[in-house]
Amino acid sequence: MTPSARAVAVVAGGLLAGLALVLAHLLTGRSDLPAGEVVRALVGRSEHPAYEVIVLDYRLPRVLVGLGAGALLAVSGVLVQAVVRNPLAEPATTGVGAGAALAVTGTLVLWPGHPLVYPAALLGALATGAVLYVVGRRSFAVAGVLLGAVLAAVTSLLLVVDSAPIGVVLRWLVGSLNARTPVDWAQLWPWLVVVLPVAWLLASRLNVWALGEPAAIGLGLRAGPFLAVVLLVAVAAAAAAIAAAGAVAFVGLVAPHVGRLLVGADHRLLVPVSAVLGAVLLSLADLAAFSVSVQLPGLATDVSGVPVGAVTALLGAPVLISLVRRESRR
Repeated sequence: MTPSARAVAVVAGGLLAGLALVLAHLLTGRSDLPAGEVVRALVGRSEHPAYEVIVLDYRLPRVLVGLGAGALLAVSGVLVQAVVRNPLAEPATTGVGAGAALAVTGTLVLWPGHPLVYPAALLGALATGAVLYVVGRRSFAVAGVLLGAVLAAVTSLLLVVDSAPIGVVLRWLVGSLNARTPVDWAQLWPWLVVVLPVAWLLASRLNVWALGEPAAIGLGLRAGPFLAVVLLVAVAAAAAAIAAAGAVAFVGLVAPHVGRLLVGADHRLLVPVSAVLGAVLLSLADLAAFSVSVQLPGLATDVSGVPVGAVTALLGAPVLISLVRRESRR
């Protein structure tokens, strides 16, 4: 089977898996709803208004945000790895997660409450990307890691001064899809509509860039403007995903590598395949996270559900170790 045929098969299989995950999420929850009632709630024919609220206002937005954020993180990972030519790079390499957390912390310290949290996270992540481009042209990877460390230190200092927002900030740092609402989905889907097609349009130039900077410049690629656009798209994708779901770990690392194993390094195939794989991976991890029950100190009953970032970290750690070992042998 040719890489193109495999890409079509993977995308088709991923779309079917995504549909199955939507159904699984709609049928899974603390309230036991019959499948028939879920279907009637989806089409607005349920005789129980509470069922429609559960399905349309909580379960459906949660799975849609998970799918969308996973796709954006995966595409961001593809772009970041292509720019820095480092297979271990991911969206966290740009420091956008730390920038989002700092913006959220500062907002909650100055203006307690949640209405400004999403725009603060988005603007903080985008501003971090702009700073990265200015200070890190020689080495985006090193500059991104250092920038993220500095921003994380400032966030820690703010939390020492005022610990009130620590719960919300931790959700951004770990990554969680709990309590997603239609507003979260409404804020996320326009980024999907814009970022994913633009990333795919950049794929051919990414293939040229992969030949090496001298060869790319010799073939007519203008390195400065090209890197600026790619970094902008990568940061925008990561910023939108992090603002909606938090700094979920390893999705932007794992999905592109699995995509390369399936369809090769051609970015024209890798971008859509990685997007589908990232969406499925994050949504599947969230389904697993929701099914876990933990006993917290001081509570008589188990708490259902853990942050999805904890699950993706457990899944991604072995992949990262294997990648590091493989790179060390080269």
